[in-house]
Amino acid sequence: MGSSLDQLAAFIAETGFEQLPDALVEQAKRHLLDTLGASLAGSDSPIWRECLLLALAEGGHQQAQVWGSAKQVSPRQAAWLNGVAAHMYELDDTGGCDHSGAVVIPAILAALPLATQPVDGQTLLVAMVIGYDVGRRVLEACGGYSAHNGAGWHSTASCGVFGAAAAVCSLLQLDREQCASAMGIAASFSGGLWGFIHDGSHTKKLHAARAAEGGVQAAQLAQRGINGPSAVFEAKWGGFLQTLASETQQPAALTADLGVVWKLARCSIKPYAACRGTHSAVDALNLMLTQHSVQPAQIERILVGLNPFLLEMCGGRELKSLASAQMSLPYALAARALYGSAELASYDDAKRLHPQVDAFMARIELMIDEQQGRDDEPWVRIETQQGEQWQQHVPVPSGAPANPLSLEALLAKYRSLAGRVLPVEQVEQLEAICMELDDVADVQELVALLARA
Repeated sequence: MGSSLDQLAAFIAETGFEQLPDALVEQAKRHLLDTLGASLAGSDSPIWRECLLLALAEGGHQQAQVWGSAKQVSPRQAAWLNGVAAHMYELDDTGGCDHSGAVVIPAILAALPLATQPVDGQTLLVAMVIGYDVGRRVLEACGGYSAHNGAGWHSTASCGVFGAAAAVCSLLQLDREQCASAMGIAASFSGGLWGFIHDGSHTKKLHAARAAEGGVQAAQLAQRGINGPSAVFEAKWGGFLQTLASETQQPAALTADLGVVWKLARCSIKPYAACRGTHSAVDALNLMLTQHSVQPAQIERILVGLNPFLLEMCGGRELKSLASAQMSLPYALAARALYGSAELASYDDAKRLHPQVDAFMARIELMIDEQQGRDDEPWVRIETQQGEQWQQHVPVPSGAPANPLSLEALLAKYRSLAGRVLPVEQVEQLEAICMELDDVADVQELVALLARA
């Protein structure tokens, strides 16, 4: 059967549209639309604007569209810029590498100018599905999300670069040998640390971008005959798994049920503008506030029972930085209670920094529940000033495959985000083309709709 790398390379090079289940194709179109909505909103952020100025200052051959802008830059720069936008507001999908949409979709759309002939919608969907699949498989080979991220690696960057490289290789129809080299090159481009969690710094916003850019470059280099190490996933010194996951690696996960179990199917679309780790708790609080008609002023205390990993990742209360606030479980709960939602508008400076927020968050307590494992979702208890108590646990957060957003909710999210940047008619046209992408002859039609006049 060959090595894991050989099997992955064959999968990337040889998978065709006819092999994708119909339900998977429909899910891929929804994730594409969701990612584009999140990206367009992100292209209206101060951080992104500084990144755009940097890319324009660097110059380069202007071939690829910058989403939410009239500008064009090089394919590598476009992958990076659009990756920054996609992950800017914590609204992109999750459950893949982890944030596969923000890595894979910027990479494949940026690579379109590199194709020798027009790329149709089916080819784009295949590349997207492969990117999600490979990125997730690499994360599972590292031991899974909790083990890899718990060790300090941000998997969106460290594993996402493989997904981006695989997707671009598929899009450009590289052969097996080239695909294998691209995977090896991507391994040396891997990186991304969780250090941002301690001070709300901006590097998390750059991780998806760097992975997307690295994937494009890895595929370009492999296409030109530059080879990567063939033992990249082997138990040898200097290999990817041996270096980044020596104690937790599970190399069999790279190829288990390859082409049978599709990793996109396990991915989630996020309803809230916050770290995915906060979502179940927001869902639980939402249920109780709705069912019992509780007003914020009536709440004496909110108690949350959670595992140590989630407490470390999302237990912060620093709100000066948007990045910190979006990683804060206490603020996500406060936003739902005070503003009715943890959507993007609730993270605006005026709401986030309002004095009432500090007063309310003082009533939110987080405690470690020793019975919970690292992957368990938290429970939430409300105690009112009248002595009433209710407790709720949502084991599967909204937006997950087993608790999916309705099509109406997805479209409402997309329209609200894309409409921050594009006119209504263009938002509607982009939506229509994404939802019928498998019938599109040239996906440059889609890219043209991402430009801002």
